Amino acid sequence: MLARELKKGSAELIILSIVEPRPRHGYEISKLIAERSNGQVTFHVASLYPLLYRLEERGWLQGKWVERAGERRRRYYGLTAEGRRVLLQQRETWKSFVDAVGLITGVDHV
Repeated sequence: MLARELKKGSAELIILSIVEPRPRHGYEISKLIAERSNGQVTFHVASLYPLLYRLEERGWLQGKWVERAGERRRRYYGLTAEGRRVLLQQRETWKSFVDAVGLITGVDHV
């Protein structure tokens, strides 16, 4: 597993990136993070939902309750216009950081 501090420092970027294409509910967000990272990054409910609520309070995500026949009610989270702006900024910051660490450590990334 990746170091806890690395996950904590990139959690916002990860969540915003996952919901960028379309709104998703918490379990789906958690599942996609694990799948796309080949199990290297996981978010447990105890840490994921407080983060989603915080991003919603900041105005970066908008939550909406959805009920479907035969399923329980779920809250879907989608990016707001402000969330898209923040995501673009965080991606640039992340890229610059990864490039700088690569220069320092001699680790080449593609």
